[in-house]
Amino acid sequence: MSAMDQESGMFKVQQTIGSVLCCKCGVPMPPNAANMCVNCLRSEVDITEGLQKSIQIFYCPECGCYLQPPKTWIKAQWESKELLTFCIKRLKNLNKVKLKNAELVWTEPHSKRIKVKITVQAEVLNGAVLEQSYPVEYTVRDNLCESCSRFQANPDQWVASVQLRQHVSHRRTFFYLEQLILRHDAASRAIRIQQVDQGIDFFFGNKSHANSFVEFLRKVVPIEYRQDQQLVSHDVKSSLYNYKYTYSVKICPVCREDLICLPSKVASGLGNLGPLVVCTKVSDNITLLDPRTLRCAFLDARQYWRSGFRAALTSRQLVKYFVFDVEPPVGEATVGGQKYALSYVQIARESDIGKMFYVQTHLGHILKPGDQALGYDIYGANVNDEEMERYRLSVKNGLPEAILIKKCYDEQRERKKGKPRRFTTKKLPMEMDESRGGRVDPEKMESEYEEFLRDLEENPELRFNISLYKNKDYQDSETASMTDGEGAPSVPIEELLAELELSEEEDDDNEEDMDE
Repeated sequence: MSAMDQESGMFKVQQTIGSVLCCKCGVPMPPNAANMCVNCLRSEVDITEGLQKSIQIFYCPECGCYLQPPKTWIKAQWESKELLTFCIKRLKNLNKVKLKNAELVWTEPHSKRIKVKITVQAEVLNGAVLEQSYPVEYTVRDNLCESCSRFQANPDQWVASVQLRQHVSHRRTFFYLEQLILRHDAASRAIRIQQVDQGIDFFFGNKSHANSFVEFLRKVVPIEYRQDQQLVSHDVKSSLYNYKYTYSVKICPVCREDLICLPSKVASGLGNLGPLVVCTKVSDNITLLDPRTLRCAFLDARQYWRSGFRAALTSRQLVKYFVFDVEPPVGEATVGGQKYALSYVQIARESDIGKMFYVQTHLGHILKPGDQALGYDIYGANVNDEEMERYRLSVKNGLPEAILIKKCYDEQRERKKGKPRRFTTKKLPMEMDESRGGRVDPEKMESEYEEFLRDLEENPELRFNISLYKNKDYQDSETASMTDGEGAPSVPIEELLAELELSEEEDDDNEEDMDE
């Protein structure tokens, strides 16, 4: 009795649910539209009639994929959500009933059987709803997929290969190019990818796929390439020729942050730029910046390969400097979305604090006294470049003692050493090719990859065209200040993709839809 009824003095009779007898067996039961108990109703009606109880599926033992007819191969682990979803999608006539639940029943992996317990609902006699569970057995048949079958028949059965090379002392360009390829899914049709010394080899089963990949490379980096072909077989009767095609692609050896002394002909063609310039960006064009005047120029691939100049000093030769004084900027410029400010700074090398230098720099907007910077030590460097030697002899005041390239955050990063980053990247499924004697040093690769990740943190423009993902192992510190500009730069969480979490949510949503 409720409180309101007690206050009003009314007596309310408690309602009870009546029971009726089953029309077949006479057992008392709650009333329903069929007037039959559950056991009798199941004996009279089978809602699983017409539904598949056994199915044959095909599995590729080499790559661990299952065939989704007609030609799609789906990768799924044993007893995973992906495998359960694949099994449910293979059932036919399931739209006649309402799927309530599905779960995998444990079986031995070597039994070549997958069992799924399905629970469905359907309306039966006079609108009564009946729920019933039944098992479905999947017989697994081994069958190689098309790519694995081709590889098993002949591992070298490729039609066209793209040999991508860059003759420099580091692989930072390939790390960035790898992310671009993943972002645009440019190498999805590659049969095999091999990592070799100073480059990567891509193998394709069709010449048109290799042509499309070379065209993609032309749009993202300055390249020149040559196509060769080798006769494999020839049918005299039908006049059919089988060739293997090879594309030798060479990437421009000028990289970001390199110091270049332009040839006089190139400098005059760019409006007497430099000739000492810094490469600030490499895409389909090369962006060159004069650090002493903030003038810039752009070179496309055709213009570069016409002259073919190389860098006088590369990022491997950067020297650490201490900044003691920074004067107010005397000029500002924006090049490709990046802001620069021209200032005079007083610096000294880390290895020789007693020797001070007073130089111009384009980093006046980010440097302040007490900072550290990386630059090229022209005063003490042994530069083996003919163009720079000519320029040094032609200038009355001589070359600048140093040219700063970027701000250094080694001290701030030392505090976070050993901690995981907020973001992570994907990698291409590459094989290591050691048959040609070009063994890659893993320690060198790891250090260069670390430098590439630092470049992504420091340069927002560099990570604009690539995809970065949230790192599950990262835990944000509660004591870290989100507005502290003194710390090392990091990637904002707004720029990160949570692909793994999103895919799991989608799988859960799909399962809920199936349950409904």
